[in-house]
Amino acid sequence: MKNLINYENALVNAGDDSRIVNVMQRALNGEKLTLAFLGGSITQGCLATTPEGCYAGLTYKWWQDAFPKADFTYVNAGIGGTTSHLGTARVEEEVLSHKPDFVIVEFSVNDADDSEHFKETYEGLVRRILKADWAPALLLVHNVRYDDGGNAEAIHLPVGKHYNLPSVSMKSTIYELVATGKIKNRDVTEDDLHPNDAGHGLVAEVITYYLKQVKAKAEELQAKASGTEVTRCAVETLPAPITANGYENAHRYRNDELQVVSNEGFVKDETPQSCVSDCFKKGFTASNLNDKIVFIVEGESIGVQFKRTKQGPVPVAKITVDGEHSLILDGNFDEDWDCLALETVVEHGKAGKHTVEVEIIETHENDREGFYLVSLITA
Repeated sequence: MKNLINYENALVNAGDDSRIVNVMQRALNGEKLTLAFLGGSITQGCLATTPEGCYAGLTYKWWQDAFPKADFTYVNAGIGGTTSHLGTARVEEEVLSHKPDFVIVEFSVNDADDSEHFKETYEGLVRRILKADWAPALLLVHNVRYDDGGNAEAIHLPVGKHYNLPSVSMKSTIYELVATGKIKNRDVTEDDLHPNDAGHGLVAEVITYYLKQVKAKAEELQAKASGTEVTRCAVETLPAPITANGYENAHRYRNDELQVVSNEGFVKDETPQSCVSDCFKKGFTASNLNDKIVFIVEGESIGVQFKRTKQGPVPVAKITVDGEHSLILDGNFDEDWDCLALETVVEHGKAGKHTVEVEIIETHENDREGFYLVSLITA
């Protein structure tokens, strides 16, 4: 299958590769470097038979093999079923805190392809990474659905072009072979969304084909530099945003940070979180009708994260902001997996402090577990 791919089609935006070249020069010199991957379930490695066999693990392995003198650290910050809205709210804690030198961002099968909201959250995430004071290199990756070719390139690619970022696509490469019948979809995916081992291998091949071209530039520059120390790239001034850009400074508040005003029945979950993808932690659980918790948060936009589970029935809650904006939070899920749901309650509202109430409005005699409130996200 590898021989069928037109790898040249992958680069949907060439962009400025100077930050990646700089990282590779430092890798050639044998520096300690950190590689981070931020995205959804494909990045996490869903349907890969081993953690090392996902595209992120395989791309990391390519860096190790390509630059044997360097000492690499691997950060996989993929969480299944999540979007760039959560991505920009957690990137500081789960990616930038590791001071990565090279970052891949992948949310193109989770963000809606016609949503100004996700164009805005994606831009906020991109800006946040580019602004980091150590100038990490950023590569945008666009995965794809293999049944219809759907992804969010229509809203993500303009962001990549605006910030002059290298962007590679599986739509114009792997999916093109599926769409034309040159390879069968079941050769690369079991559910038309998540790659199998062979599919993850092809995604990694598409990414590393591009990286090999950049490596050739880095080797040429390094040969001219005669092994001298390579200075990191400077952080450049970013262009004005192309969206309202209300999510650049988004923050996720969990039970260790939320300001609780009153609480009737919600229980703080203090179970330790084992890893990034162990995402139903540091929240609150409630099981009884009329259980209610009240918070004070600050911002113009407010989102809520909660657990939707296949193990239902579970209670149903209602969230209300300032007594005006409300939303039903149904913890019951009709899929075969547990979903880390994120709903926007208020977007681009009034700046300042807001009162947020979450109340259980429906329970069932045979509830299997409580309603789980994961976090509030403000921007």
